[in-house]
Amino acid sequence: MSRVLDVSLFLVLAVLWGLSFPAISVGLEYLPPLLFAAFRYDIAAVLLLAAAVVLTDDWRPTGRNNLVAIAGGGLFLVAGNGLLFIGQQTVPSGVAAILQGLVPIITALWAILLLGERLSAVGAVGAAIGFLGIGLVVQPDPANLLAGDTVARLLVIGQVVSVALGGVVVQRAAPTIERVPLVGWSMLVGGLVLHAGSLLLGELPTTDAVAPMALVMLVYLGVFSTAIAFFIYFRILEQHGAFEAALVAYVVPIVATVAGVFLLDESIGALTIAGFGLVALGFVLLKRRAIAEAVGITSSVSSP
Repeated sequence: MSRVLDVSLFLVLAVLWGLSFPAISVGLEYLPPLLFAAFRYDIAAVLLLAAAVVLTDDWRPTGRNNLVAIAGGGLFLVAGNGLLFIGQQTVPSGVAAILQGLVPIITALWAILLLGERLSAVGAVGAAIGFLGIGLVVQPDPANLLAGDTVARLLVIGQVVSVALGGVVVQRAAPTIERVPLVGWSMLVGGLVLHAGSLLLGELPTTDAVAPMALVMLVYLGVFSTAIAFFIYFRILEQHGAFEAALVAYVVPIVATVAGVFLLDESIGALTIAGFGLVALGFVLLKRRAIAEAVGITSSVSSP
């Protein structure tokens, strides 16, 4: 029964996160990108910190390790998502979700640089294949690398790099504060950074910001795809580890693509689908040891 519950939660998480991409696309019709992102994390921060006060004894951050983790998480894991909101002004939601498949690969590379982890020859090939796949998804025009859609897709990749870095920074800081307040404080910091960026860019909300559809998208993103989704994510992380938690990155694009096609009339080309396949293959090669352990193969599989 527990396994059925865990699988169900995994699928719920994939749906909540997958639907967030078309929700962002819809919300961007009413709100400027950084302000929209800031409001999303404002809502989530309030909910998570309220839950932390009720559910945990040690919700106040103390100690350098916890403060570094919150600052790193807020700046890179949360505020870095502002690049996704900017990029999704022109990038289809399904494509933006597919680009998220690069997160586990970039995370492994950041871990090599900041945590001293090693990368084997096979792991390096996996990373290279993953980047080749992203090339197919971005499809840059050599004659015009600054074309609007190319720049927007590169901004989404910038968000991927930021999120991956944030995860490694938090891991390196080794926080001792519980996860719910850690994420809540990080979202509060990230929201403030996004508000500052919004002010610097001169973003101002219009009357469209209180349109019913805009409010629905904000509630969905802040409550369901952020606050509730992170509760589910951390349950999976604590019960089954980082590998199974990372696998959701390969189900989310499927949900986002299907939703984008049927709800927003988006289209996904064959090269984009092929690129996603290469990213998934790169992940398999890079994480082959974890995959082997997950399926019960414990023979000599070299570490990545």
